[in-house]
Amino acid sequence: MKRLSCKNPIFLAPMEEVNDPAFRILCKKAGAGLTYTPLNSPLSKKKLILKDKPVLQIFATETRGIEDFMKRHDSKVFGWDFNLGCPATTAKKHGFGAYLEDLTIIEGIIGLMRKHTKKPLSIKIRKSTIANDLLKLAEKYCDLISIHPRTKAQGYSGEPDLIWAKKFKKKSKIPVIYSGNVDEKNYESFLKIFDYVMIGRKAIGHPEIFAKITKTKYKKTFKDYLKLAEKFDLPFRQIKFQAMQFTKGNRGSRQLRAKMIQVKSLEELKKISF
Repeated sequence: MKRLSCKNPIFLAPMEEVNDPAFRILCKKAGAGLTYTPLNSPLSKKKLILKDKPVLQIFATETRGIEDFMKRHDSKVFGWDFNLGCPATTAKKHGFGAYLEDLTIIEGIIGLMRKHTKKPLSIKIRKSTIANDLLKLAEKYCDLISIHPRTKAQGYSGEPDLIWAKKFKKKSKIPVIYSGNVDEKNYESFLKIFDYVMIGRKAIGHPEIFAKITKTKYKKTFKDYLKLAEKFDLPFRQIKFQAMQFTKGNRGSRQLRAKMIQVKSLEELKKISF
């Protein structure tokens, strides 16, 4: 099995809302081996900021737009991931992520993605009745596969099924990335079983979690995030969201968040010290 050419096996998991380019860069500086973008539609024309050279994650229910999208972005990314694990209500409504179960459509999309990149290609899946079928497709077209051992019905609640995950790993002929309740206390135990791990919710507001694991010299400050956010012209609502996450674990964080809820501009937000 070929290893990825990244500095370590601890990655920032793809997360909607959270993984904006400023946050991803902070996680990379703190020591994350790889960062992932949130979900992107290949039909979207919006400008993507890919300064951290992330894995670009897409969702789709058809092949339309994929070829052009990949041609535009392939030189700027580390690799590609096709999401088949999103359990969100919008995914259910539109039939993508964990709700896309037509293997013919899935193979068409993965096959097309493989045709248009020589960079690492993966799919991200959940525990499901078609997980073994998806593994076979991944082994045919992909370099690795990411697993989250909760069902789409569970979402992010309940305990991950580690027994299922271990059995899946034994079956796989390609490297497996494990995602689900990974943190600085247990990542080593997961790396004894899986090839790579992803940290998701534990990293929200805490990019320094990667520094703790990798022994990287890094000090978290919201000012660092803010500087990058302004450079990339991120919307105020996104900056405010991240500011609230960065308060978690700080002294008086509840009071700080109460103040932040009231602010209506970036200038007001900057006056709140934390």
